[in-house]
Amino acid sequence: MKYISTRGKSPAIDFEDVLLAGLAPDGGLYVPENYPQFSREQMRKMRSLSYSELAAEIMAPFTEGYLSKSDLAEMAKEAYGNFSHSAVAPLKQIGDGLWVMELFYGPTLAFKDYALQIVGRMFDTVLKRSNKHITILGATSGDTGSAAIEACKGCPNLDVFILHPHNRVSEVQRRQMTTTRASNIYNIALEGTFDDCQAIVKALFADEVFREKQCLSAVNSINWARIMAQVVYYFHAALALGAPDREVSFAVPTGNFGNIFAGYVAKRMGLSVRKLVLGSNENDILPRFLKTGVMEKREVKPSISPSMDIQVSSNFERLLFDVFDRNAAEVSRLMEKFKYERIYSVKPEILNRIQNIISGTSCSDNETKDQIRKVYTATNEIVDPHSAIGFAAAEKFYEKEAPTVVLSTAHPSKFPIAVREAIGITPALPSKLSDLMTRRENFTVLPNTPDAIKYFIETAQRKA
Repeated sequence: MKYISTRGKSPAIDFEDVLLAGLAPDGGLYVPENYPQFSREQMRKMRSLSYSELAAEIMAPFTEGYLSKSDLAEMAKEAYGNFSHSAVAPLKQIGDGLWVMELFYGPTLAFKDYALQIVGRMFDTVLKRSNKHITILGATSGDTGSAAIEACKGCPNLDVFILHPHNRVSEVQRRQMTTTRASNIYNIALEGTFDDCQAIVKALFADEVFREKQCLSAVNSINWARIMAQVVYYFHAALALGAPDREVSFAVPTGNFGNIFAGYVAKRMGLSVRKLVLGSNENDILPRFLKTGVMEKREVKPSISPSMDIQVSSNFERLLFDVFDRNAAEVSRLMEKFKYERIYSVKPEILNRIQNIISGTSCSDNETKDQIRKVYTATNEIVDPHSAIGFAAAEKFYEKEAPTVVLSTAHPSKFPIAVREAIGITPALPSKLSDLMTRRENFTVLPNTPDAIKYFIETAQRKA
């Protein structure tokens, strides 16, 4: 399996290089040259597999030549064996044709664990084999950071620097990052938004001298390994509900477009996905685009669903690459225009292609609280504000022809204030995190400039 850049100016590379590189040198995102295919008969046989066994089966074609199916099976068994639910990603039916897949049973109580617990083990295995040391640099709107830290803490072959927007994540999200005591973990609170964090990460990856000197790698969903690992739970849910002999739809709260893009990849691999629906908060750049064909960056609005407080959905570039029939020059032109002008548009025929793949809607904070209340009243289930937006998306685009699965992306205890304001109940943290709010924090507040981050990384590593 070879991987190519969406911008076409970097050579094709193998899985190990994709894992360690993250972002392509030309600024593009890596995608496989071809999506592996599973036949209907192969998928029927997968129905009997455990989540760990299924993960190895789905990911093996992407890692061929570097990580065998047995390697992946061992990693998956170890990664998901620590999750707090025996089903790993349990499905619950909560209405007529409506299901929820709970993706918060990992160590940091969010869906990012389902990818990063195994990706962290991939890093560890590959680095030990090659005797390399890398610097992981990531931006987080709340959950990626803690999941990456949990997956990579204590690994001797890597240092982890995570940028989060100062005072723009929930207290639980922040503390899950900043109370880690491992010596290879560095938390940076950037004076800006998540988009600012993400822009700095991309700028430092684009700095070839710094990138090579520090051996930079990424854990954000710009890293293909993250997407690949997230494809698994789409197969897991659909197979449980009758795929490939039955179509299944998915409603997905999304900001950076990585989570829902994994659903698109699953469909490209042969899974019978009927509809993919994204839910957004008031930072509604994707729903606006889906209506108008105009991608316009506006100011980020703080919300009660902070993991989606994003106006640059990086993974959308991967979808554009496919709908433009992999015309890298056109994708590169649009990305450059967006970078400098904060806006681009696509022709009606391209928009129509995208609309045939993805639908979308958005919710205000008040609408999100209403949805939390509505779900609780109807089902007695307490959902976090991100998952509530997924429920709203499912409701708006529901079709009786296929069951709809809402991806519940975080435990409600990560957002206690929003939940309490909606239903008057403060969800408790699981017992293993009961002392989180009293743990000592360690993070550094830095100005919103690439040079400040670069200097911090260089000096922190010299001290180490």
